[in-house]
Amino acid sequence: MEKRTDSNYIRPWLVLVQDCALSILASLFSILLCRWLSEATPGFTSMVFMWLELSAAASLISIFFTGTHKVVRRWSTVKTSSRLLLMILLKALFLSVAVVFGLIKMGEPALNVLLILSDFLFTAFCLFYARFAATVFGKTEVGDITSVVSRKNALVYGTGEDSIRLANAITSKREYNVVGFLTFDKTLAGRVIGNRTVYYCTSHNDIQALEWKLGGVDCVFFANAQYDLGDLGEDEMEMAHSTVSKLDFRSRIDQITKRSFDVVLSSILLVVFSPLAAIIALAIYIEDGQSVLYKQERVGLYGESFNILKFRSMKMDAEAYGAQLFSGDSDPRLTKVGRFIRAHHLDELPQIYNVFRGDMSFVGYRPERPFYISKIMRENPRYRYLYQIRPGVTSYATLYNGYTDTMEKMLKRLDLDLYYLRHHSVAFDMKVLGLTFLSIVSGKKF
Repeated sequence: MEKRTDSNYIRPWLVLVQDCALSILASLFSILLCRWLSEATPGFTSMVFMWLELSAAASLISIFFTGTHKVVRRWSTVKTSSRLLLMILLKALFLSVAVVFGLIKMGEPALNVLLILSDFLFTAFCLFYARFAATVFGKTEVGDITSVVSRKNALVYGTGEDSIRLANAITSKREYNVVGFLTFDKTLAGRVIGNRTVYYCTSHNDIQALEWKLGGVDCVFFANAQYDLGDLGEDEMEMAHSTVSKLDFRSRIDQITKRSFDVVLSSILLVVFSPLAAIIALAIYIEDGQSVLYKQERVGLYGESFNILKFRSMKMDAEAYGAQLFSGDSDPRLTKVGRFIRAHHLDELPQIYNVFRGDMSFVGYRPERPFYISKIMRENPRYRYLYQIRPGVTSYATLYNGYTDTMEKMLKRLDLDLYYLRHHSVAFDMKVLGLTFLSIVSGKKF
């Protein structure tokens, strides 16, 4: 089969493993459902193992016969869906033969029929849902997201038809991104017009608060005039850009939900990945001696410093001559083990502990070193707006911008991080996690 390098394709062996695992899981659900609906069955445990073995064999035979593992597009067409359905039908046929010949018997004939039918339905749901999820998570934002986020942020005063027309006209010129409307009417606060939120604002202090919430506001437009934030005065602008806000504009429920999710998932992953972490640590020690973990100062929530943890992928004296930007897999400072774990993102595993401890979240912005933050701030002081949220193990910007090895990429990443700041939510975080997972299993470099 022709080798595909397009990001819209995934490797055939990954499709095979995914479909086989999901098919066996569906078979487990089906036999447990039948057991729940039936009386106590002698030897049920051995029956479950026999059923799963038959399911694995039937799944593999059906997959290879129909060639569904060779259909490696992220999305499904009528042809690929038909082939997948044929694979599921063949699996059901093989299992039906096994039931007829007495390899598996649930007792009453009706339960045997239910076993085959539920297995077919569960398998269809799991496999088609996997395709659906890949299609949904695989979609990028409409248009060139990097050009959208680099526009100046603007607010429009008023909520009437003139203000709405003005907002659309401003956006169409591709210089400004209208992020919301302003109103003096408190009853209108929080409403959404189109996809833009209405903000209650009565003073310069309110505008400055919106700057933090929206990751910067360049100007406010009126239906017949323009109010530039430069008119605030140098002293007020200096105050706006020199303080670190400790406000979090998410709802209390969102804050609790996200932190609870981080704690629960990190606790589970620390246990699940402990054997793999031990193997990586041993490999690093054998190749290059002690200090398997690498600690580095990063700046996170509220501008406070913390030590980010990674498995050491470079030689001990990698930064003997000062901080250097990451230069990819060909970086001569990488060890052999380090090149492998970095290529597969395994060097990031210890950051699960950073999440558990509260230094980081699973999704946020990638934390940077003070040395580079000072350089970024000279080009774009809006970096400090990111201090309102925890940095993340993965980020929305990483999906589009990858690792940063130039100042230009750092500034582009900042635009994407500020976009995340304006739109972050539990649902958005789930999408970023899903996209990150798909990128890793499909071998995408970022």
